[in-house]
Amino acid sequence: MAVGRSEVRERLVANAGVRMTSTSPHRELIRVGVVGLSASGGWAATAHVPALAGLDGYELRALSASSAESARAAGEKYAVPLAFASAEELARSEEVDLVVVTVKVPHHLELIRPALEAGKMVFSEWPLGADLAQAEELADLAHRRGVLTGVGLQARSAPPLRYLRDLVAEGYVGRVLSTSMLGSGWIGGATYDDNYAYVLDATSGATLLSIPFGHSVDALTMVLGEFREVSALVENLRPEVTNVTSGAVAAKSAEDQIAVTGVLESGAVAAMHFRGGTSRATAFHWEINGTEGDLVVKADRAQWWYGGTQLHGARGEEGALTELPVPARYQRSLTQWTERSAEPACSVAHEYALLRDQIIGSLAPDEDGVPDFRHAVRRHAMLERVREAARAGRKVTLAEQGA
Repeated sequence: MAVGRSEVRERLVANAGVRMTSTSPHRELIRVGVVGLSASGGWAATAHVPALAGLDGYELRALSASSAESARAAGEKYAVPLAFASAEELARSEEVDLVVVTVKVPHHLELIRPALEAGKMVFSEWPLGADLAQAEELADLAHRRGVLTGVGLQARSAPPLRYLRDLVAEGYVGRVLSTSMLGSGWIGGATYDDNYAYVLDATSGATLLSIPFGHSVDALTMVLGEFREVSALVENLRPEVTNVTSGAVAAKSAEDQIAVTGVLESGAVAAMHFRGGTSRATAFHWEINGTEGDLVVKADRAQWWYGGTQLHGARGEEGALTELPVPARYQRSLTQWTERSAEPACSVAHEYALLRDQIIGSLAPDEDGVPDFRHAVRRHAMLERVREAARAGRKVTLAEQGA
């Protein structure tokens, strides 16, 4: 977020009613309202509830669901005091400072808009919108309302990735010559279940390109810088897929193969290949090769940005890669997650810790906070350029396209 720390405090006081001082160790809790928390489970229950439960500075104060009945059930299950039947009611509540949106991407626009119009801080899971136009609309509204925003690109908050970025910046590999990333997509495979039927639609905003590739390319650019130009293949090689429960065959318009090559602004060569579904061989593998050494990031699952990554490296005369443990200083005092780094809630907890420190103005001067809606627009724009390069069958220069 590109706002000063003093401005953050002022906006909190004006828009959210949170009272705090820079000197007192005691402060009001940031009261969180979660849109999409369900008693039957889901991403909010899996990651956001446990992340908030063990984190200082927050109170899970409210939730909203698809009906009054389901909201009451969720409130009882998770001991949340306020349960609303709609996101609009939650956004209007004076007992909510931060609105967190964890629903399916096609509903982001309609559920985020009321919170912004109410002047609330908003944290939305990625992707921000179903397409670039929706992301731009939400970012513009947030700017006009003058509210803080955050978007859930979890890799940027994860300790291993922050350590990796610093290793590269400090010259561990020397000058970066190239990078290559191979990943499985989780979505886009040969089968699907009813909960994820919507991802079969290329217009849903929840596709192999926007989610697995989107998270991963954002991590790559965090560590190595943005792309200057890209060439791409975006293909749908499985136009029909099977429901795992009923056995019914459904049409799929969303892509299941993405191959992107390009040149980074630094001049380094980059290659990324993401495959739909899962691979028996490689879930995720990322190499960074330089004049003085090599770094490797591995994970055993497609959604590697949630946690459970392993970092290895070698440089100089070292002949073999060795594990590079993440120093304790990257844990942000979240010691309870040190032995639970593979849990999805771990990266979300670090995300909330960054956001909290950003809100109260305690980030270090050289420390990045959680990416905001403007950052999300830039990433959406880049994904549009990838699609353009694939459609046109030619190289696209990102700077000329505004990405």
